[in-house]
Amino acid sequence: MLRASRWTVLAALCLAVFVVNLATTVVNIGLPSLVSELDASTGDLLWIVDAFNLAFAALVLAGGSLSDRFGRRRALLIGLAGFAATSLAGAWSGNPDVLIAWRAATGVFAAVIFPVTLSILTNVFEDRRERATAIGIWGAATGLAVALGPVTGGALVEHFWWGSILVFNGLVAVAALGFAVLVVPDSRDPETPPLDVRGLVLSSAGLGLLVHAIIQAPERGWGSTTSLVAFAAAVVVLFVFVLQERRTEHPMLDVALFKNMRFTAASSAIAFAFFAMFGFIFLVTQYFQFVRGYGPLEAGLRTLPVATSIAIGAVVGTPLAVRLGSKLVVAGGLLSLTVAFTWISLITDHTSYGQIVGQMAFLGIGIGLVSSPATEAIMGVVPAAKAGIGSAVNDATRELGGTLGVAVIGSVALSLYRDHLTSARIPPETAAAARESIGGALEAARRVAESGQADAALKLTTVAKDGYLDGMAAGCLVAAGVALLGALLTIAFLPSHPGTPDATPDPDRPLHPAARHAAA
Repeated sequence: MLRASRWTVLAALCLAVFVVNLATTVVNIGLPSLVSELDASTGDLLWIVDAFNLAFAALVLAGGSLSDRFGRRRALLIGLAGFAATSLAGAWSGNPDVLIAWRAATGVFAAVIFPVTLSILTNVFEDRRERATAIGIWGAATGLAVALGPVTGGALVEHFWWGSILVFNGLVAVAALGFAVLVVPDSRDPETPPLDVRGLVLSSAGLGLLVHAIIQAPERGWGSTTSLVAFAAAVVVLFVFVLQERRTEHPMLDVALFKNMRFTAASSAIAFAFFAMFGFIFLVTQYFQFVRGYGPLEAGLRTLPVATSIAIGAVVGTPLAVRLGSKLVVAGGLLSLTVAFTWISLITDHTSYGQIVGQMAFLGIGIGLVSSPATEAIMGVVPAAKAGIGSAVNDATRELGGTLGVAVIGSVALSLYRDHLTSARIPPETAAAARESIGGALEAARRVAESGQADAALKLTTVAKDGYLDGMAAGCLVAAGVALLGALLTIAFLPSHPGTPDATPDPDRPLHPAARHAAA
């Protein structure tokens, strides 16, 4: 391993973060292609996105805890190697079910990678202002992935086949693995407490049950007996997990952290923000390609403003939070999201791209102002030796919020879309395909046109697009309401600055020797 400055270590960590975020953004731009090439339904598309999120959310606490105990460098290398292998294998999936399985496997390794990057960063950067800058750059890697993922994915889908996007993802993971081998130092919890096996099992089972219940609720019905039983089971398992962690001498997660409102309110703000963002990304890629008729590359290029805005917001957000206070900056970010989604709800098939750029700017700045400052607030509460589990909580809230956003916003949009089709009295021979997705409706319209029924094809196309826009508008209003609620809760409960010496790691505390070596 090379002797590297802490900023070189940060570059390697950002590349690893970029890889994980790329897994979501690249696949999203390829969703419309999967409708035609793998005959994927809307339900399949939701699972292709959420299988990754389910595995990630279920195992991220375990991943952060294990890296603290057994070494963060080792965890990062194992995670990147497994991520690369599963991404490359998924590229040759022959049907949606196989792809969903490989996406879930990739999510398992993402649950190892993501928390360990932030825990290594926290151990390498001990000064709060310097750490805030580093976290801002770390957060900007998300914006870069949001920018390059759709553009690169769109170009690959247009020139090769949908699986090429996963090949690209795997190759970037290989590059990140090589960089990490060279420069990333090792660190771990110096106390090396015994492994909390019960906590690991209960946290993984509880989060897995919760995310699975969320994903299935749109199909089962949110108020159905099956859904209510599933949610109840998740709550029971998570309640048992909390009891286990309170009683054990060496808990995987010190639940007393949630008594600190800086930790709890910041975690909640991240969940609210990613609820809104994930749901929006799921809808907007289909809007650009199905409603506006852009190709994958054109659609990817048109998402650049939101990605650029996220990066800007992430870089400036943490220094602003140190100077002005986390409350003001995070609440401002959530209010920016509220404005963005309220404005996006007015979108039509003729909305000018200039207006869409404005909408994306509010959206991206909002995400950046929430994500990095809230992350800095969370990591400021957690001792450096426990940084892995603190990072895992940060990541779990992102994934839970994002998965809930895709499920809820996608469910609302699909319900309104189907209601529109029903009221328009679509012919039975095309209704089944049209109800599955707007992509299915447009494909059915194409077949109808080829049979010589041009008027019927035009009607189906118009009804499907209008229905999708109705559903998208409703989904965006839900996202706006959630963001506004998050802003109000942030104003009420998030402290502006660390209130006690314990709330921020002592800048004079000794670092693990490996971290001191990296900072040299």
